Amino acid sequence: MTPRYPEVQIRRLHSRNPFALVSAVRQGLRQSRVDELEIDRFTEEALRHKEPHLMREVCSAWAAIEMAGPSP
Repeated sequence: MTPRYPEVQIRRLHSRNPFALVSAVRQGLRQSRVDELEIDRFTEEALRHKEPHLMREVCSAWAAIEMAGPSP
């Protein structure tokens, strides 16, 4: 599946904390000059989920994610 913003590439994120991933995607969206309302939409969608794997799925749907090491 191609992410909504494939030009936003998150690489070498060593933290498995899903909130760190959400933050990295938000920063990547900002650096790509994505509209703030769209960034808010992403944030609401990602934080709506309490399960870490669901938060990661939302992040992967919005940006190209390359995690360091296996996901738990």
